[in-house]
Amino acid sequence: MPVDPVEIGVLAAVAFAGALVFGTTGFGAGLVIIPIATHLVPLQFALPLFALSDLANAARVGFENPRNAVHGEWVRLGPAILVGTALGVTVLVNLPRAAGMMAMGTFVLAFGLYSLMQRAPGLVSRRWALLAGLLGGATSALFGAGGPFYVIYLSQRGLDKAQFRATLGLCILTSISLRVIAFLLTGLLLDRAVWIAAAVVVPVSFIGVVAAKHIYLRISRETLLRAVFVLLVFSGASLILRGALL
Repeated sequence: MPVDPVEIGVLAAVAFAGALVFGTTGFGAGLVIIPIATHLVPLQFALPLFALSDLANAARVGFENPRNAVHGEWVRLGPAILVGTALGVTVLVNLPRAAGMMAMGTFVLAFGLYSLMQRAPGLVSRRWALLAGLLGGATSALFGAGGPFYVIYLSQRGLDKAQFRATLGLCILTSISLRVIAFLLTGLLLDRAVWIAAAVVVPVSFIGVVAAKHIYLRISRETLLRAVFVLLVFSGASLILRGALL
């Protein structure tokens, strides 16, 4: 597609807003960015473009304080994310996308509402990592929205604020890296216009993540989790709406 400087400027502003969300909560940028961006550019352009900015943002968060990450959780989730991504780009791609997106949105919305009504998050077994990784990898490949499943699992593992953000960052980085590889293999990232736009969008997005750290440092674990659960509610509703419009 032709490169429009005005469109690139708007996309950069959208990316900055998404980066503020991601830098504060550790996920959710794609659920904010993609629905807005597709009003300006085709989905086939928006997905690879923001995969590049998401990759840069996830690397910034994931490697910000790697010692804070609970590597045992990442080791449990990582292989499942890989398998889930493979399923998403092969077997599950033939399933009805609208129904799948609405089902995922309903689950995420219900969990977010349930968590907001709880006085304190519960604890789940580490065995749930397999399901969280599979679902996160598959939905990341299909809809660009795998983060909610990693969040649901990690928020129930009793991690402190720093551990939650760092571990989630590594999981998101793994998921997005696999998505970028898939876009390279399918040719979506071979479009010259995508890279021209990325030269502006990625640095602006990165600045948003850096700015968000100041917000993150000033909030408590309880406030962070509440913000995450509110974002899950928003994410679920957004997915239901997107599914209904397909």
